[in-house]
Amino acid sequence: MDAKTLNSFLALKSYIESQNFAGWDPYDGLNSRVFQATPLKHWDLARLAWIQGFKRSPINLRKLLLVPKEYNAKGIGLFLTGYCNLFKAQASSQSTGFGTQQEIRTTIDHLAELLIQLQSKTYSGACWGYNFDWQARRLFLFPKNTPTVVATCFCASALFEAYEITKNETYLETALSAVNFVINDLNRTPKKEGFLFSYSPREGNNTVYNASLLGSKLLSLCYKYSKKEQHKELAKESIIACCNAQEKDGSWVYGELPVQNWIDSFHTGYNLDALQTYQESTGDRSFSENIEKGFEYYIKNFFRKDGTPKYYHNSTYPIDIHCPAQLFVTLNRLHKFDENKQLAHTVMNWTIKNMQDKKGYFYYQLKKGISSKIPYMRWSNAFMFYAMSYYLLNTTSNG
Repeated sequence: MDAKTLNSFLALKSYIESQNFAGWDPYDGLNSRVFQATPLKHWDLARLAWIQGFKRSPINLRKLLLVPKEYNAKGIGLFLTGYCNLFKAQASSQSTGFGTQQEIRTTIDHLAELLIQLQSKTYSGACWGYNFDWQARRLFLFPKNTPTVVATCFCASALFEAYEITKNETYLETALSAVNFVINDLNRTPKKEGFLFSYSPREGNNTVYNASLLGSKLLSLCYKYSKKEQHKELAKESIIACCNAQEKDGSWVYGELPVQNWIDSFHTGYNLDALQTYQESTGDRSFSENIEKGFEYYIKNFFRKDGTPKYYHNSTYPIDIHCPAQLFVTLNRLHKFDENKQLAHTVMNWTIKNMQDKKGYFYYQLKKGISSKIPYMRWSNAFMFYAMSYYLLNTTSNG
């Protein structure tokens, strides 16, 4: 890793540790103690407007309106995976800038135990949600800690990684129990072939491909350890439905509804990661062509030559921090880092130059007009830490 990227990573690491991994989120407006003290909290349109106002404002109103910094389970899962990668990278290098392996191991245990404490209760297996109420555009309220397949997949995946390093059976048992949440608590929407998993237990239908594929990813990881054919078969059923929806050019729209017909970069990366995890965990290569076509589309349509990442296949803005970050995850997961090393280096340099603050944290979004430079812990900093740890794995070596 070059000195510029290493210094950037260490500045981010210093920032998140100084905050003890807690922070604000783009969607945490309803945690405002001011809002919760008013009758507006009972009105769905007011809740929606309040959340959107916080999310869209380039000015951080959270201190003024008493929104506390809190732990977010998905953010902790992302940090945990990042520190597991850091442990591996430190073991294969002579660098001491990351801390000793014992120090990193201590952080891994701390984050894994915290993640277990943050589980949502009363479900069939381990599962996780977000630390705030969320009012959907369809005027559907998700109460705080309502588990989702997205958060659960990232959290359980992190515990599997922690188990591989620590061999702590509690981490493995907790992660494996998440399969019961996917099988028993998520709803399934039948398709001509296969089905789609719901985003959460509160939804009867599902139309979002990346969410369903993350359910398949979690089932695949569990199959790797359990060898239960049910886990493999259910994962494949969801994958069949999602791959049938893949366009001939390799792209996926976000979902089935007319209002979900956009094609974006980082959700495409999620899809590819899930397919690759299924292939590696089960040995089933039925979808290798889907992976290759999807990756070719991804790498050709979402990055400019100067390293500028694009949100959509046909439009650059808003440049969300997930857009550059997911590249490093996808290249690692699909074992394509070496053949795209120059692109990775160029995108990393662009991201550090344009989206990192002098205090070490990364910005949420860049827009053509006024951008949001608020230090969101889960969305921006946990995800970038997670992503940079994969870059680190591929650019750190002995000597």
